[in-house]
Amino acid sequence: MFMMLKEKFGKKPRAVTINGDNHIVTEPGETILQAGLRQNVRLPHNCRVGGCAECKCKLVSGKVKELTESAYILSSEELDDGYILACQSVPKTDIEIQVSRLETNGPNHEVKNLKGEIVGHDRLTHDIVRIDIALPEPLAYASGQYAQLSLPGTIGQPRAYSFAAAASTAQESTSVSFFIRAVPGGEMSNHMQDDTVIGSVVNVEGPHGDFWLREAEEPMLCVAGGSGLAPLKSLLEEAATQNIQRPVTFLFGARTQADLYCVADIERLANTWPIDFHFIPVLSDEPENSDWQGLRGFVTDAIEGRVDGNEKVYMCGPPPMIDATVAALQPFGILATQIYFDKFLDQSHTSAVA
Repeated sequence: MFMMLKEKFGKKPRAVTINGDNHIVTEPGETILQAGLRQNVRLPHNCRVGGCAECKCKLVSGKVKELTESAYILSSEELDDGYILACQSVPKTDIEIQVSRLETNGPNHEVKNLKGEIVGHDRLTHDIVRIDIALPEPLAYASGQYAQLSLPGTIGQPRAYSFAAAASTAQESTSVSFFIRAVPGGEMSNHMQDDTVIGSVVNVEGPHGDFWLREAEEPMLCVAGGSGLAPLKSLLEEAATQNIQRPVTFLFGARTQADLYCVADIERLANTWPIDFHFIPVLSDEPENSDWQGLRGFVTDAIEGRVDGNEKVYMCGPPPMIDATVAALQPFGILATQIYFDKFLDQSHTSAVA
C-alpha cells in the first residue's frame, strides 16, 4: 500500500504549515498526522483511522488526496469550510492548515515497537477481560494514552487499546495491562477473551494518543462507559500518586450490575482522595425488580445538579455516549475547550473507513 501511494503521489516531500508558524514535512505517501507525530508536533488525534474526527483541520491552501470518504464523519458545513481529516489526508502539494487545538506541551514519550508475551488473563465481566503483557523493557507512557496491539502470525492488523494501569506503576516494571471488551465482528477482541492466549507473543507499539491529564485546578468530571474505564482509572490513579487536589465526579455508565467492574478499585481511590470524590455508577438496562439501589438511566441523566460549568471534563467510551454527553453539557455552560475525550471505536465504527 505504501509503495502504491508513493507512486501515485510522487516522490517529492511536501511542506505543511500549521497555524502559520509550525512547519513539518511529509514524506511521499505519508498523511499529515503521521508526519506531525513523527516530527513531535502534537496534532490532536485518537483513532488514526478516520472514525473520530478528533484530527480535523482546515485546509487553507494547497491540495490533498483523501484516503477515505470524510463526508460521513464531517458535517456539510465543515466540508464547505474546507475541513479535512489529518489522518486521512496525503498532501499533493505544499499546504497550509489551521488546527484549533494544537498543544505545545504535554507528554513526549518515545514511541517503541516491542515484542511481549501475554502473561495474565483475568475476566472482569462477561465480555471484558484484563490482559497483562510482559515486555523486554519498560514502556513509558502518559496515563490515558493507548498502544497498538497485534499478534504475529495470527492477527497482523493492529488494534488500539488504552493502558489500564497508572503510568508510574507500569514504569516500575516491564509489564503493561489493557482492558479488552468483546465486540461483534471484532477479531482481536474476541480472540483475547479466551485464556488460551496466555503465552502468546504480541507486538506492542506505543504510546499514542493525546488523552492525558492537563494541569489545572478546576474540578474534574469523568465519564466512562464500557472498557472506557481503563484510561480514566489509569489517569486518576496516576493523579493520586501526584497528590492532585481537585474535586472529582466520576460517572460510570453500564447496562446492568453484571457489567460493572473495578468498582472496589474506584471506591478505594475515592476513599483516599485528598478532597471530594464522588463515584456514581449509572445503569441503563437493569431489571426493574432487581436489588439495585443506585441510579438508572444514562450517564447524561446524572449530569444535572453535579456540574456548575467550571469543570474540566474527561470522557472515554463508545461514540454515542461521548456525543450525547458533549451535547448534554452545553446547557450548563461547559465549552468544547473544557472537554477532553477518547472515543472507543470498534469494528462497527471503523469498517466504513477500512
